[in-house]
Amino acid sequence: MARRKKGEKIDGWVVLDKPVGLGSTPAVGRVRRLFGAQKAGHGGTLDPLASGILPIALGEATKTVPFIMDGRKEYRFTLRFGEARSTEDAEGEVTATSDARPTDDALRAALPAFVGEIEQMPPAFSALKIDGKRAYDLARAGETVELKPRRVLIERLEMVGRPDRDHADFVVGCGKGTYIRSLGRDLAKAVGTVGHLSALRRTVVGPFREAAAISLPKLEALGHIPALFGALAPVATALDDIPALAMTEAQADRLRQGQPVFLTRDAPPSGALVRAEVGSRLVALVRSDGVALQPVRVFNL
Repeated sequence: MARRKKGEKIDGWVVLDKPVGLGSTPAVGRVRRLFGAQKAGHGGTLDPLASGILPIALGEATKTVPFIMDGRKEYRFTLRFGEARSTEDAEGEVTATSDARPTDDALRAALPAFVGEIEQMPPAFSALKIDGKRAYDLARAGETVELKPRRVLIERLEMVGRPDRDHADFVVGCGKGTYIRSLGRDLAKAVGTVGHLSALRRTVVGPFREAAAISLPKLEALGHIPALFGALAPVATALDDIPALAMTEAQADRLRQGQPVFLTRDAPPSGALVRAEVGSRLVALVRSDGVALQPVRVFNL
């Protein structure tokens, strides 16, 4: 007899407004325990010193995590000039100082060079793996971390405030794999000084927006099921930009069994990824070969 999984079958997304000081993995654990869910994951690590949107997938939503990981992100960040730090944020040790402070005009003039596809060196304190070990574990152990530059996409970068000569506030929209700490480090260098991030907040992850996020205290105040379901977004939310195709129950049964569905007309073009649905219920993600729909991910909803 198969061993019964611990927890309840809870499916959906929680758009958590993660506080500063809490890591992504502990945040997922707290949300999972609140819901009593069998399975949980998240849609993109957020540093402990960063706040903002941490999409947490419960149950069948974990099957859609890659689509959130690949999605567009937006951040607000504050760059502090005059101090470089080992972690590129306020947590690390000071590694260099400078008395130079850029003017507003110099900062604005530097921004276009960081928009578009750019080469970026990840921070030594990052979750990237080197020979199977996390870079931040090696860096904390005092070992030399050798990372390679990578191409990332920055769609938008604007200065939105200058509280004082030591700080500047920015908003950035970017693609997968962009390190905002590296962006801050490189921007400071481009204007003739050194710097690190003193604040970072993620405001957009794929289809999830800051306005829809809920804090841990508010989530905990909801108490128990069913009140918590009010904070749960549907599994399909992560797939909003993928077109839907209506299925019959018979076709849905074939997909659930891992079998293709043949279409006599109106088949999506070959290679297209679509959501197969019965009514408003998500059945599967399927890919068209021009003749049939082949199941890619099947959902038990």
